[in-house]
Amino acid sequence: MHQQINRITDILRRDDGISGAMHYTEQISWILFLKFLSDYERNKAFDAELDGKTYKWLLELPYRWEQWACPKTADNKPDLKNALTGSDLIGFVNDRLFPYLKSFRDSHAGNPKTIEYKIGGIFEVITNRIQNGGNLREVLNIVDALEFQNNSDLFELSKIYEDLLKGMGSDGGNSGEFYTPRPLIKTMVEVVRPEIGQRIYDPASGTCGFLIEAFEYIKKGNTDAQGNLRLSGEQTRFLQSESLSGVEKTPLSYAMGVMNMILHGVEAPNIRKENTLNRDIRQIQESERYDVILANPPFGGKENESIQSNFPIESNATELLFLQHILKSVRAGGKIGIVLPEGVLFQTNNAFTRVKQLMLEDFNLHTIVSLPAGVFLPYSGVKTNVLFLEKTGSTRQIWYYEVNPPYKLTKNKPIQYEHFEEFLRLLPEKAASDNSWTLSINQIENYDLSAKNPNKTSKEVLPTPAELLSAIEADDQKIQAALADLREVLGRKIF
Repeated sequence: MHQQINRITDILRRDDGISGAMHYTEQISWILFLKFLSDYERNKAFDAELDGKTYKWLLELPYRWEQWACPKTADNKPDLKNALTGSDLIGFVNDRLFPYLKSFRDSHAGNPKTIEYKIGGIFEVITNRIQNGGNLREVLNIVDALEFQNNSDLFELSKIYEDLLKGMGSDGGNSGEFYTPRPLIKTMVEVVRPEIGQRIYDPASGTCGFLIEAFEYIKKGNTDAQGNLRLSGEQTRFLQSESLSGVEKTPLSYAMGVMNMILHGVEAPNIRKENTLNRDIRQIQESERYDVILANPPFGGKENESIQSNFPIESNATELLFLQHILKSVRAGGKIGIVLPEGVLFQTNNAFTRVKQLMLEDFNLHTIVSLPAGVFLPYSGVKTNVLFLEKTGSTRQIWYYEVNPPYKLTKNKPIQYEHFEEFLRLLPEKAASDNSWTLSINQIENYDLSAKNPNKTSKEVLPTPAELLSAIEADDQKIQAALADLREVLGRKIF
């Protein structure tokens, strides 16, 4: 399947409407999604027929994949004669298919949890950028040959899609907000250990990496040796429709996130397209709170006064507002894992100090993981940390762990899961090591929570007197040579 996706990206790169990884990922996404939806519906129809029932198709006949994308002959071979191509194909997609799919948003507005409503939300924000009908025809033919009929097919598709999203994030610029490294997500989920029956939330869900990893973690913990889920019908329903919630304000991120969830097996994702920070956190009720919150919220942005008024402690720093929203949104006994920039930990101005004071008094901030520089390259070089909190009382001591990969992180040498293995091994006992230490709350001054590893002292290696003399002589020779060149150019003596 990877080979076919590479062929598709090569085709799309030569299309005049496509520019960069963000565009071709977006275009591959909607095409893969419609082919997946076709296979999904055919499986549902087959199962209904076996049960003697009639399946109600989501899409009307003219808009089903086998009708417009790749029609077949009676012997199930590609019907090249009746397959749309060129301007006819582009016209159908732009003028009929997309408006039809977009209309699902309004026609199913009364039940926003349905897959039909989610389909409408996707095609409300995604447009077809492919301009050449021949290119689109080539892509459709390749995708038509892919099968998404069983779990192994879906697993491979989901991994390919994750790679596409990663490439999209690596495209730099604004697309960087779309991708949090999978090893970091996996580690954070393993620390908070979500369980069946819990409500899990990401207030800045992007492409839903945290929610998908939590979904997979819960399924894995409830699977028997034969690979069958040990869940009741009600537990399955809750996991599918109630357990996972996210909010994302960026339209393309929202669409990608919904598709990512559906491709991973969440049939009607509970993802809302809105700005989390528009909510006055004073109005959050107990029934709206969550058992687990996982997030890598945007940082470095600035919010206006109308947004700031939604928070008891006003600040124009986006990360500080998200932190307040998250602290307010977790239930008693709940768990939080959140990525924050270094500045939140060490800044001691009024707003930062007040939020950290509130956090330490009302939550058990039991662990801080200091991430190495470069985790979010190439789109951000900001030093970050992961904070793990539980709403079980005030903080008495904090266990720190400093992640130290054996190489400097770059775009081509990213963080790996094995870089967190020692952390996960030491975490249960919160053991001391060269990379870990514990501070009591009394040892923290002025609410400066930044990680300062006491096991590592900086020893500056000073040059010997002979080395200093050699360096001075070398510099003097360079100066004299430069002066000689200058005299020659000016034709006169320089004093």
